[in-house]
Amino acid sequence: MTEPIILPPASPHIAPPSTTLERIRCVLVGTTHTGNLGSAARAMKTMGLTRLELANPRHPPDAQALAQAAGADDLLQHAGVHPDLVGALTGCRLVIGTSARPRSLAWPLLDPPAAARLLLAEATLGEVALVFGRENSGLTNDELGCCHQLVQIPTDPGFSSLNLAAAVQVLAYEVRRAWREGRSEQLAAQPRALATAEALAGFHTHLAQTLMDIGFGHPDQSTKLLMRLRQLFNRARPDPVELNILRGILSAAQGRKGARRRSATPPPAADQQPKEPHV
Repeated sequence: MTEPIILPPASPHIAPPSTTLERIRCVLVGTTHTGNLGSAARAMKTMGLTRLELANPRHPPDAQALAQAAGADDLLQHAGVHPDLVGALTGCRLVIGTSARPRSLAWPLLDPPAAARLLLAEATLGEVALVFGRENSGLTNDELGCCHQLVQIPTDPGFSSLNLAAAVQVLAYEVRRAWREGRSEQLAAQPRALATAEALAGFHTHLAQTLMDIGFGHPDQSTKLLMRLRQLFNRARPDPVELNILRGILSAAQGRKGARRRSATPPPAADQQPKEPHV
């Protein structure tokens, strides 16, 4: 058994969370393997969630947990460790538990996107929690009794087993996606410097000439072909560098065709060769 790492206690004077994401805590209940603590912390941090609470973990975070956290060890260092789930939920106005199997009692069940939207809506008003159960058995009925609603990830019925950290990643991603949609935040594409109309016109002139040079097209029969090629490159919208590459390829094709023509031309007959002038 690995020795536990002594982590510094969280400051008792931490300011109350000020943003919506900071009010969403992920609670891991009875986690068996310490590596899963670190992997879950990593999954959370990639999606901007930073509140981790541990309810009755079998072992405290150790070197394996820190290794699996891969840079998210600050979440482990500031994670609260509680003897039971009730302590980990202190101050929460909404608790959503995760469940991978049907329950005998009817429970309000959400899909991940709906759960994410509800968490964010309630987090604008106060603290909320997303609760994950043990790796092998999930949450007990008593622990489910602490939850207002359940969320279930729609896995394949033939194989519904998800690693704890994978489940955390899926739901953390849904929270992140819903949060970005609420902010009308879109993935920002880097602006591209596109080839100008005159540069494209020069390229198409070069292309038409090259096709004739290599014997692929004929001026009187290639109108439709050249129009299709124009449409192709208009859809692609190449940038200046790409256009230069294409023109370089055309020039190379023209050069090889010219070289083959020169090599195929027979030398002039001996009686036609110019005579050396008499001195």
